[in-house]
Amino acid sequence: MQSNLFSSLKLSKALVTNLSSLGYKEMTPIQAQSLPLILAGKDVVAQGKTGSGKTAAFGLGLLHNLEVKRFRIQSLILCPTRELADQVAKEIRRLARSIHNIKVLTLCGGVPLGPQIGSLEHGAHIIVGTPGRIEDHLNRGRPD
Repeated sequence: MQSNLFSSLKLSKALVTNLSSLGYKEMTPIQAQSLPLILAGKDVVAQGKTGSGKTAAFGLGLLHNLEVKRFRIQSLILCPTRELADQVAKEIRRLARSIHNIKVLTLCGGVPLGPQIGSLEHGAHIIVGTPGRIEDHLNRGRPD
């Protein structure tokens, strides 16, 4: 029988310890089905209800594969709304808090462009944003 414990996965000790501190002991069904595949480098398409653990599933896979010392954009997460982008970025930051110096940048419309440009110039590992604002930045030659 397959274990549903996060500790049964090939995650770093820091991630497993952080998950435990956040109260995550056992994987939800969508996490148990998708995380082993994600960690093995497979493409996964999953659908689940709000609160089913989708963000943690793809977020842990993303963080597991992140090269922290390589300070450049390594992941782009697109969300349909600013509210969802903010929620996803917040959860990625919570999941990453045991990994030193991870920068997650949120790029969404409805807020001034200038501070976002400045943040992009300082670099990030992970960008979370809405398609329109990401397209706007790309049309202006940022991010690289």
